[in-house]
Amino acid sequence: MSEPEILRFDNVSLKFEDTPALDQVSFRITPGETVIIYGVAGSGKTTLLKTALGLLKPDSGRIYAFGEDVTDFTEPEWFQMRARMGILFQEGGLFDSMTIAENVAYPLLNSVAARASRNHHGEVEEKVRQALRFVDLEQTLDKFPSELSGGMRRRVGIARAIVTEPRLVLYDSPTAGLDPITAYTIISLILKERDTLNASALLVTHRFQDGHLMAKFRYNPSSGQIEAASQNGGNAARTRFFVMNGGRLVFEGSLADLAAAKDPYVKKFAK
Repeated sequence: MSEPEILRFDNVSLKFEDTPALDQVSFRITPGETVIIYGVAGSGKTTLLKTALGLLKPDSGRIYAFGEDVTDFTEPEWFQMRARMGILFQEGGLFDSMTIAENVAYPLLNSVAARASRNHHGEVEEKVRQALRFVDLEQTLDKFPSELSGGMRRRVGIARAIVTEPRLVLYDSPTAGLDPITAYTIISLILKERDTLNASALLVTHRFQDGHLMAKFRYNPSSGQIEAASQNGGNAARTRFFVMNGGRLVFEGSLADLAAAKDPYVKKFAK
């Protein structure tokens, strides 16, 4: 019996005027899987995420989320479906006019799945605190995004993405523009989220290091540290790598497969 699917694309295509943005893209993600998506600018990475979120409608093909065919969903139907997903936009995507607490609470107060919490202010507040505590930023509750550094805003974005404990989290270039130390902190938090909640992840990035860390390391809840996946009997989480070019999925495989790739374009993302 096959594993249940979290997300599936079946021959999905999308054009912007005459330019292919997605070209016959097919893949499936099962619970607990991590998929890393590489590609040059304009290769279709972010378009794929937006299509998975229902922000763009494909010209052809079918999309399934949590076992449902969502291809022809209306916006109200997508609103409910998105409540089951977590999203980290580029630069964190925070609302400048809201406090950090209000930003993190937004998915709870605006999702159908969390309606029960809407009538319990204390419950919402506690979930917000837990999410910010998860990213070590509980002390920023009353601050505004402009008062935080870029790395801290990205961490708040992670808190907002996971506050509803979604089964699927989509990350759009979570380390873009960050220095190496801050980027490592962000990936460490994504590892922590993945291994604590057993969520599936779809992560767009241009940094080989991001994918390498996701494939080779794990979060140890006992020590609260990131460690090599082989330590203490741990196993690397299932991590697959996609490479996109011209809207097409030109490579799919493991980290070892990526390292052994012969195609010159694919090889650029293996180092």
